[in-house]
Amino acid sequence: MKPDELVSDYWNLFVNRRAYTVQSRRPHTHGRRHYYFRPKERTTGKELALTPATIARHLEGELTIGLYAINPRTQRSKWIVIDADYGHALDDLIKLQWELKQDGIEAALEKSRRGGHLWIFGATPLLARDCRIYVYNLAARLKMTVKGVGLPEGIEVFPRHDVLKPGEFGNAIRGPLGVHQADKKRYWFYGADYSLEAQIRYLKELQKLSEEQLSSLVGGMTIPEESCYFDPGPNLQRPSGDARDEFRILNYVQVQRKSGRNYWTRCPSCALHGQDRSGDNLAIAVADPRKYRCWAGCTKEMIREAIGHPIRRSFVA
Repeated sequence: MKPDELVSDYWNLFVNRRAYTVQSRRPHTHGRRHYYFRPKERTTGKELALTPATIARHLEGELTIGLYAINPRTQRSKWIVIDADYGHALDDLIKLQWELKQDGIEAALEKSRRGGHLWIFGATPLLARDCRIYVYNLAARLKMTVKGVGLPEGIEVFPRHDVLKPGEFGNAIRGPLGVHQADKKRYWFYGADYSLEAQIRYLKELQKLSEEQLSSLVGGMTIPEESCYFDPGPNLQRPSGDARDEFRILNYVQVQRKSGRNYWTRCPSCALHGQDRSGDNLAIAVADPRKYRCWAGCTKEMIREAIGHPIRRSFVA
């Protein structure tokens, strides 16, 4: 398989929009985690768009990219990923893979540093909401916990949102078949030889999930109530009019408790990197929820990035 063909096949499988992130080569100063950031042009500060040349560098191991699930122009994703990174993660992913097969869905299992990722590919881009409804109900069928802010552990589902507004990104996931910057390892899909050509060939040959099939599977379903985000109640009214566009942290987290003048919950940035097991790193002022702080040191920029609402001025779709 020629390099250009490899890149083209990778693009067709994984790339649903041209916004992307890059994993830092150096760990964060407050720990050993390698955070992701959206790259910019040095001279203008404009965010870069993903290109085939960048994909080639990712596959060569020169850099590691993160890919966004949802295209906000269509609210659709090319793929669904079930991410698990706890002690018995691979056992749960194998159970999910078998259960998916019973529904007529082929899924590819990819190893990760702390567990694995289960990938489902659409024959065409699928509505993000339907993707999420299906996986959340699948997890409920198997009595598996879906990890959310405030939940100690469980699977994570990508796409992480039903709908994105223009300028929003959602959450990125590490692009497969690259080299992780933390340990310089390439994590392969089970089911194919450990070469880029064999891996891509295997993924192309998987049976893809059609929109008609997904619609049939989710007919009449909604996301189970226990999986929904926390509603802070009548004392914190939702804004109206133009104020609806104002970012509100309480719309995106599940409060665990109230103590003194603060709500306490899991920090989204910590959770994204497998931290904050106690689920109370983030303090949110009751009197003014615009004020919040991670006591583990995550910045507001990191928190906003983790929940898909980055503090940015420009973006690439």
